[in-house]
Amino acid sequence: MILDAINKTNDIKEVGEGDLDELAQEIRDFLIQKISVNGGHLGSNLGAVELTMALHLAADLPQDKIVWDVGHQSYTHKILTGRKDDFDTLRKFGGMSGFPKRRESDCDVFDTGHSSTSISAGLGLAKARDLAGEDYGVYAVIGDGALTGGMAYEALNNAAALETNYVIILNDNNMSIAENVGGVSSYLQDIRTADAYRNFKMGLEDALNKLPNGVALVDKLKKYKSSFKQLVVPGMFFEDMGITYLGPVDGHDIKAMVKVFKEARRYPKCVIVHVLTHKGKGYAPAERHPARFHGAEPFDIETGLPAVNRTKANYTDVFSTVMLKLGERNPKICAITAAMPDGTGLKRFSRKYPERFFDVGIAEEHAVTFAAGLAAGGFIPIVAIYSSFLQRAYDQIIHDVCIQDLPVIFAIDRAGIVGADGETHQGIFDLSYLSSIPNMTIMAPKNKWELSDMLKFAVKLGKPVAIRYPRGLAYDGLEEYRKPILFSQSEMIYEESEIALVAVGSMVKTAEQVRDVLKDKYGKHVTLVNARFVKPIDKEMIAYLAKQHTLIVTLEENVENGGFGEHVREYVSDNDIDVKVLVCSLPDDYVEHGNVAILAHEVGIDCDSIVEKIINR
Repeated sequence: MILDAINKTNDIKEVGEGDLDELAQEIRDFLIQKISVNGGHLGSNLGAVELTMALHLAADLPQDKIVWDVGHQSYTHKILTGRKDDFDTLRKFGGMSGFPKRRESDCDVFDTGHSSTSISAGLGLAKARDLAGEDYGVYAVIGDGALTGGMAYEALNNAAALETNYVIILNDNNMSIAENVGGVSSYLQDIRTADAYRNFKMGLEDALNKLPNGVALVDKLKKYKSSFKQLVVPGMFFEDMGITYLGPVDGHDIKAMVKVFKEARRYPKCVIVHVLTHKGKGYAPAERHPARFHGAEPFDIETGLPAVNRTKANYTDVFSTVMLKLGERNPKICAITAAMPDGTGLKRFSRKYPERFFDVGIAEEHAVTFAAGLAAGGFIPIVAIYSSFLQRAYDQIIHDVCIQDLPVIFAIDRAGIVGADGETHQGIFDLSYLSSIPNMTIMAPKNKWELSDMLKFAVKLGKPVAIRYPRGLAYDGLEEYRKPILFSQSEMIYEESEIALVAVGSMVKTAEQVRDVLKDKYGKHVTLVNARFVKPIDKEMIAYLAKQHTLIVTLEENVENGGFGEHVREYVSDNDIDVKVLVCSLPDDYVEHGNVAILAHEVGIDCDSIVEKIINR
């Protein structure tokens, strides 16, 4: 196999030109095999195989710098930089990350995980190069879906003024996670179909060069090329900004891409190379279902079906079902997603109520302010966004929603430890950053029934509400405990004495296990309270527990700083309440990638760790 000869950076440059297509196929086969076992981002990587190979052939690594937007398409880059043998540990605890990581390789120059950041980061690297008087290439690879993020345009605006070389590669597959939406997608589609312009230009130039004085005529015509582009290619948005546009080029033609990448490197300014790729290329199930194979669980290669057939509903499924019911009962309910109708569970709502469903693309800030506008207009918007992505809209939550006390509901999926995607995707800060905002109400359900009840409660409340729930199977225990939700009131589940466990959301299940161990193994009397509300906390319940217990233990899947436990401890201290408070939370740090159960133990929020903390306090 040709792939056997790829063991370190730049080994690809020793591969003969006639063997590159075969190497591309071997890389695809390798990725399909490894991801089918470990899970990971398949579609985006299959689509970027030739693009990555061409970039490695054109560039001189590690001297040249490549910034991958999001970074979920960097698997081929990892193979070509000597990490092929690490793929058995992909996304496992202590193993190789599914995203670029500077600590892994000097060819990973910038850690990424969220969208629309690469142009800004690459521009910073280019400026650092110029200030240091050095001369190396800087390439930012950004997907067309990421161009719906406003940060990309802020960076393009600055990059247009650059007077040294900087290459932006637009990987255009007409997809983000779901199919692209909006004006950017329509604009790029116009460019993709402008074959008449490209073919005419190439044919005319070849013909004129063969005529006497033809070269001079070609040079004169080039002076007027911008006006001709405006006529044939709608907008020429990038050229209008002052960025040289090259393309479109076939993203699966290695030779053509190497040529255009080298040409782009010679320009003394910012250049954007428009590359057309096909997400999931080379694997039929991924080509047919690109959204499903964006972030794939382990699957059967022959059929493309998940290796484990899930029979129980997860929290996203529950949210999806409740949204359909809410939409049917209340014509004021609207749903908003930022390019993730499948991931957030809004696909079914979008089909049944298309006029009240809005996919704004990868634009979380816009999603929140757009929702605020809907709310100001008399509607009830429910914004479904992953916890780690909602961080990007912090200012909009404050400025546009909470200052005006508008009834926007935030359905925060993937809250807490999410596992294999690592630091950039763990949803471990939302309780802290949302708790700091006046007028915000924060809730967390203990099980699938409570998620439904909380959504219905939030619709009636008429204020800003955040409901956060974890990734994974919805807990179906404690069904018999379904007391009506009352504002700011927690729920007593088991009442005893001595030790009181007050748990937030997903940690109620863990608290049940902790209670059983404390009672059965240590003979303790243990109360269990479901917090329900993180903001405002149930002060009356805390005061009541303090009278009956010597220790209050708070449990949450959030960092300690600014979290639920810290607020409980602060209330007890400020009011001179005579009870000890033990906060069981995540450390004030980032959590790396790995299995959720392993990570929970490592950070000390699994049952055994919490029991040990209580007994050894």
